[in-house]
Amino acid sequence: MNWDKFFSLNLKRLGLIVLAWFVSVVLHNFISSIFGFEEPVFFILAVIVIPIYFFVSVFYTLGKWIKSGGMKEFLGK
Repeated sequence: MNWDKFFSLNLKRLGLIVLAWFVSVVLHNFISSIFGFEEPVFFILAVIVIPIYFFVSVFYTLGKWIKSGGMKEFLGK
């Protein structure tokens, strides 16, 4: 399976993560205010799922960068 397709972090994907988090927060608050009850789906997305995906993507991208020799270029060796 090609993990780069799902976990490689770039500026576009970072923007989508931030947008998905913002939409989840807004939808959670909107549904709570309109219907008068707390719904858990968008709350769990905003608090658990999206941050976990972000951190996994960051660690995957850093690991891929270090493995490709990016750390040598960064340190000047």
